[in-house]
Amino acid sequence: MDSVTSLEWQDGVLVLLDQTLLPGQITYRVLGTVEQVRDAIRDMVVRGAPAIGVAAAYGMALAARQAPSDGFPAFYAALDSAGHMLALSRPTAVNLSWAIDRMLAKSRACSELPVDFILTELEQEAIAIHQEDIAINRAIGSNLLSLVQPGDTILTHCNAGALATAGYGTALSVFFVALEQGIELKAFIDETRPRLQGARLTAFELVQSGIDATLVSDNMAAVVMSQAKIQAVIVGCDRIAANGDTANKIGTFGLSILARHFNIPFYIAAPTPTIDWDCPSGHDIPIEERSGEEITMINGERIAPAGVKTYNPSFDVTPAAHISAIVTERGIVRPPFAENLAKIREPWSGPKKN
Repeated sequence: MDSVTSLEWQDGVLVLLDQTLLPGQITYRVLGTVEQVRDAIRDMVVRGAPAIGVAAAYGMALAARQAPSDGFPAFYAALDSAGHMLALSRPTAVNLSWAIDRMLAKSRACSELPVDFILTELEQEAIAIHQEDIAINRAIGSNLLSLVQPGDTILTHCNAGALATAGYGTALSVFFVALEQGIELKAFIDETRPRLQGARLTAFELVQSGIDATLVSDNMAAVVMSQAKIQAVIVGCDRIAANGDTANKIGTFGLSILARHFNIPFYIAAPTPTIDWDCPSGHDIPIEERSGEEITMINGERIAPAGVKTYNPSFDVTPAAHISAIVTERGIVRPPFAENLAKIREPWSGPKKN
């Protein structure tokens, strides 16, 4: 499938592919502290909600090693503090807080045991989160594949591939599962301003895998849809509210309007940890706003006049009414989302590992 990996756990350290340097350089960073993991998430060395969640789990395992070992109360206080620090690094991706909470819950479950034992248990829990993400994403790909036909061309936005996860990806998983099965699918890729994740990362992944991929600028989406070049739009997401409203990379909302206008199915691909059951609607999703330099500078060169005001939200919210289906590892969820998403909240044994 993919010849580069977004992250690996090697001999007690986290190894991250530096995605800020792609596609020009393939460089890996070795992180040994929770502060380094926090910085890597904040600076988008690792990005994509599932990959952020996995990285955070390993960050918590590293934080546990840095915590006091002279009793559980002090140990847990330090671990909880590290979790708060990590959670602030990218506020929109719910997988981040989900992974932190899971690691904290694991430590509490081991509170009567020696700290050395808890360290081992937390490392194993992070590895489990990592392996589960790979299995989940392949299951999402199989479910997506049932919604398209051989030869279809799919438009995608930002990067929701193997680089954004532990493997396969969410929105891009359909291409990799199709490739494994000898089924041809084609891709149109939005460049995804301002950080160009589509141009830099999605194009990199698909071209490297030999998948037929065409790059377009963000403002070409309406034209290619009007020309009947697109059979489906599939995107990932960073948070799904309980009513089905979905936060994803800025520009996704506009695509959903276009797809609705041209009667093209619009699918969200997401693992169930991306669903925030405590978030009633998209109005309650926190939207990260990033530095204005992302839209006034390119490669260190100014492209806008000094002093111009900027507004740079990193995400927007697509209303549930614009979404044809939310595709998870547990199956395909169709409207009404508030009712049908609740049905997949029940206990589940998980996807089979391959």
